[in-house]
Amino acid sequence: MTEAGEGEVDYGRGKFRLRHFFFPKNNHWLKRITLVFSFVLFDYIVTLVLCHTSHEEANVYVRVFMESLGIPLGLTLFVLMANLPIYMSLSLDSHIVRLPYRIGAIAESFVDVTFAWFVAGLHFAGATSWFWQAPELSRQLLGSLFYLFMAFLIVKPHSPHYDY
Repeated sequence: MTEAGEGEVDYGRGKFRLRHFFFPKNNHWLKRITLVFSFVLFDYIVTLVLCHTSHEEANVYVRVFMESLGIPLGLTLFVLMANLPIYMSLSLDSHIVRLPYRIGAIAESFVDVTFAWFVAGLHFAGATSWFWQAPELSRQLLGSLFYLFMAFLIVKPHSPHYDY
């Protein structure tokens, strides 16, 4: 690798820019980022509105931030720190992932199922736990199914379009 300029690294076939971590390309990955973070934002807003003391929060890590920094600032910092790697990975993927059609359909479907369960499902379950007394697994499953339904309509992992 050779240095190409400020904030850029030449890796042979093109230039890698550090801004790719923070500014996603306007393609199907941006739709996926928007969908994933709508669930994160839902959990954040519901918790911010309905949490009156830090002891009401079930997540021990969030509770530590809330107790140390106050509810609004602690929650905000935790959400930013916990979700920044996800955002940066998806943002970088929006610039560099170019897969053949069949592999892309499988890989992106796998990505959506993974995000449905581990991000959307968990955040949906966390947000709805404030006002819906259903079992945790039921809320997470419903959130995952809702994410997959929205991904099928908005992102369309079954038919990737590479607009490069």
